[in-house]
Amino acid sequence: MEHLGALLLLLTCVSRLHSTEGFPECSIEKFMCNNRRCVPLNLRCDGVEDCGDSSDEISCLNCTGGSFHCVAAARCVSSRSVCDGKPDCSDGADEQLDTCAQTCTRSQFRCTNGRCVPNSGRCDNIKDCEDGSDEDNCDDNECEINNGGCSHLCIDLPLGFMCDCPSGMRLVQDTHCQDVDHCLDSDVCDHICVRTNGSLACECQDGYVLTAGTGECKATGVAARVVVSTHEGVKWLDLSGSEKRNITYKRASPGPVSALNANNTLYWIIPENDIIYRMSLDSSDLRPAVLLKASTGILGLAVDWIRELLYWVSTRTHALHVASLNGSKQSELISGLSRPTAVAVQPLLGYVFWADSAASPRIERASLDGTSRIELITSSIRYPVAISLDIPRGLLYWADSGLRIISRVAFDGQHRKTVVESNGYLDQPFGLAVFESRVYWSDQLTNSICSADKHNGNMLQVSQRLGSVSPAGLVILHPLLQPSGNDLLQSETRTPFPDSQFAWLFSLTGWHTEWFNALTWTEFSCERTSTFPVVDITSPISCCVWERN
Repeated sequence: MEHLGALLLLLTCVSRLHSTEGFPECSIEKFMCNNRRCVPLNLRCDGVEDCGDSSDEISCLNCTGGSFHCVAAARCVSSRSVCDGKPDCSDGADEQLDTCAQTCTRSQFRCTNGRCVPNSGRCDNIKDCEDGSDEDNCDDNECEINNGGCSHLCIDLPLGFMCDCPSGMRLVQDTHCQDVDHCLDSDVCDHICVRTNGSLACECQDGYVLTAGTGECKATGVAARVVVSTHEGVKWLDLSGSEKRNITYKRASPGPVSALNANNTLYWIIPENDIIYRMSLDSSDLRPAVLLKASTGILGLAVDWIRELLYWVSTRTHALHVASLNGSKQSELISGLSRPTAVAVQPLLGYVFWADSAASPRIERASLDGTSRIELITSSIRYPVAISLDIPRGLLYWADSGLRIISRVAFDGQHRKTVVESNGYLDQPFGLAVFESRVYWSDQLTNSICSADKHNGNMLQVSQRLGSVSPAGLVILHPLLQPSGNDLLQSETRTPFPDSQFAWLFSLTGWHTEWFNALTWTEFSCERTSTFPVVDITSPISCCVWERN
């Protein structure tokens, strides 16, 4: 037994000798790999194998910058391996990110890992891509590839490149040029901006009166009214909020509302059902009637008052739809949308606009027949919930509940500007309308109807506090908001649906062309020959500028 005990003691000593010989214990600042190698702790879980046996990149709960965390395997891989077409995580998570399928715009650079970053950050000695790929191959001439993402001029520099613009244009968002618009830069005229020898003056469309000493245009004729949808029914308000009465009393979830001003008819929907209602405000009993059966999930309605059509968008069908105002026929116009939330129509120019608020939020425009589709807003937008048109100036306004702002842009996507920023009454907007010099909106968090100056967001007014009543869609009723343009349509047939189910859609394009041809003889002199100002519809501008010598 004594010999056996001595043998065990000897074996223990030898084993301890082998465990430390050539492999000293690691200091507190270092990590011991499975192969007994010591590496600095800051190399642990950084996505780079430093041990030689990968043990420094396993059992990782958090990964350091420049690396990607494989959750299933508790392992870190280099960010350079993300979206490189080869799975490095055991479950392929590094190749299944949304960014791997992301499509970069012309003004963006696609990183090796699939992420999109601004082109302006390319080769500026600052890593904008997590994998640093925006700083690779910087000796190349970036202007030779897609013009560097520049819309006009691309200038190659010793380090990187820059975009530039021709005379009379200016650079916006680092890569795109737009015409200098002195009227919108000053942003003081409600309607028509007249430029005379470098100075600006304001004028109004027919039916409006210019307020002395200002650029404000006040509507003449009947007083304007606000109609708002609430969970207690549809309500009627004056612009100041001093008068209020119920139009309907049906309790339901509030939804969008629109109107045909020519005959004082309202159109609205309750989001959880699939019925679009209509009601004439001139009738004695104010009884709602069913217009048509559509679909659930309708968040936006708009009336084409020229051709008497109703447009709507649905989150259930993921599409833009159109129907005749008599409810006899309807059709799906544009499909494949993600989560459409709002729609607006400018029938005198032949445009339909809509907002989409899914993973890639945007605002788009198309012709009334669904063709010529273009993107107006794709960046710095989070959750657009409402859009409205300022027809006299050719501007589209939208409310973004994600950013808590109201912004506007010209019908061609230029001259973007944030008008109203978060002010305590923009936390959950739903309805939006523009009239005279103000923009109006409903807010569901404060249960209020608000307005502010449409040029700069000043002079905030809370015109109506509805208490516990939650407002949704709103529309302003006034004949001047829907100019007739009858003199332009004397020979145009008003049958919305010819015999062919879709022929009427293509007839819109023909009507649009005829109207343009009727305008070309004026050479866009901005002489007002009708109740609607003459504008160049081939390159929509934000306001009609008259040049005087």
